[in-house]
Amino acid sequence: MSTANGSFKVLVVDDSNTIRRSAEIFLKQAGYQVLLSEDGFDALSKVNDALPDLIFCDILMPRLDGYQTVAIIKRSPRHAGIPVIMLSSKDGVFDKARGKMVGAEAYLTKPFTKDQLLQAVDQYRNTPSGASAAHP
Repeated sequence: MSTANGSFKVLVVDDSNTIRRSAEIFLKQAGYQVLLSEDGFDALSKVNDALPDLIFCDILMPRLDGYQTVAIIKRSPRHAGIPVIMLSSKDGVFDKARGKMVGAEAYLTKPFTKDQLLQAVDQYRNTPSGASAAHP
C-alpha cells in the first residue's frame, strides 16, 4: 500500500449530514479519498464495491445501527481487516466495550475536531495490519 494520502480511501458512515460533510472536508483537505454513506445498508454496498482502507461508523442510525453494520463487515473474510472507528455522541464505557465486541478498533466521540479525526486516520494509515492486507 502506498502511504500517499491520495491513494488512501476513508468511508464515513453517519446519518447526520453535518457530520458527514465535516469529516469529508477535513479528510479531503488532508488529501484522502472520501466515500460517504448515510446508513448501514449503503455502507455495506460501498465497502463491497470500493474496499475502503478505513471506516468511520456512527452507532445510532436508522434501519441498521453501527454495531450491526460493523459486525457484518467484520464477519466477511474479504473485509475483516479494514479498521473501523466507531463514532458516537455518547462517551460511555458500555458503548466502547460493545464497539470492541463487534470488531471496531477504536472509538471517536462526536463532535470531533479536525485534529482528532486526522490523528485517528494516521493511527491506521501506516500500519501493516490495515485494510490493504485484506484486499484481494
